[in-house]
Amino acid sequence: MTLRGFRIPMVFSLVVWCAIWEIIGRLNLISLIPPFTDVVEALFEVIPSTDFIDAAMITFQAFAIGMGLALVVGISVGILMGRIPAVGNLMGMWVNIFESSPLTAIVPALMAILGFGLPTMIVTVFLFSVWVIALDTQVGVERVNPSLIEMGRSFGASNRALFSKIVFFAALPELLAGIRLGLIRGLKGVIIGQLLIAVIGMGYLFELYSRNFLMPEFWALLIILFGFAYIASEAVAYFERKVAFYATSR
Repeated sequence: MTLRGFRIPMVFSLVVWCAIWEIIGRLNLISLIPPFTDVVEALFEVIPSTDFIDAAMITFQAFAIGMGLALVVGISVGILMGRIPAVGNLMGMWVNIFESSPLTAIVPALMAILGFGLPTMIVTVFLFSVWVIALDTQVGVERVNPSLIEMGRSFGASNRALFSKIVFFAALPELLAGIRLGLIRGLKGVIIGQLLIAVIGMGYLFELYSRNFLMPEFWALLIILFGFAYIASEAVAYFERKVAFYATSR
């Protein structure tokens, strides 16, 4: 962003928002929004606490397992949909239905089937993230230039070599985009699942802080989750930028 010829760092907007937050909190205009400095102080109290560490471990475990399953299934299904037209025609409609559906409504049914524990959170993360990974992987595979595959076959490449050396790298930009979106949606899934369960993990802490009107701790916890989501997204986006030149080679 530039102002009268001077380049202003993007972090300046964050400073402005923090200042506005502090002013609103100090003026006590909204009782649920404490001053930003109180939230920062609460960060140093929440992070070392035993409750936060236990909740973070449960949340990370559910997120990691659910995302791992979503990556394996989503990438595998996306490759099959992109390489085999029959599989794409068969699965495409269902993948698009689940991708566009409000999956939050399924969580109560999962709780009734799987109980109020870790399996429900794992399945929630999986359902929130797997569909966009499959769709983006399919798009990437379908955009591979057929001449690249023909060239590989003319040099005697096996099916395994074609996939590992040509198809995979040519589809890598879209695949990473799907992973980035899947990570974000998976984080939404694990938090939504825990909020609805409200007995374990971060959902329990949100319920505890809001019920007791501990708003600095509530906003501190929210900032931690936003920060984790941003870091995870930017980490994948960094690799996206590194492999963007593969898209031009198609």
